[in-house]
Amino acid sequence: MSNSALILMIVVQVSVTLISGYFFYRVLVTPPKPEPDSYSENDDDPR
Repeated sequence: MSNSALILMIVVQVSVTLISGYFFYRVLVTPPKPEPDSYSENDDDPR
């Protein structure tokens, strides 16, 4: 494998890992939406 191919492979793998980690972090720290949610009309008990 040539040096340029190795560098490109490492850069792509690191960037995909960082982007995935960023979105995973965003999912974990995003606060839940307040009630009532959009599916409240599907609840069985009336509120």
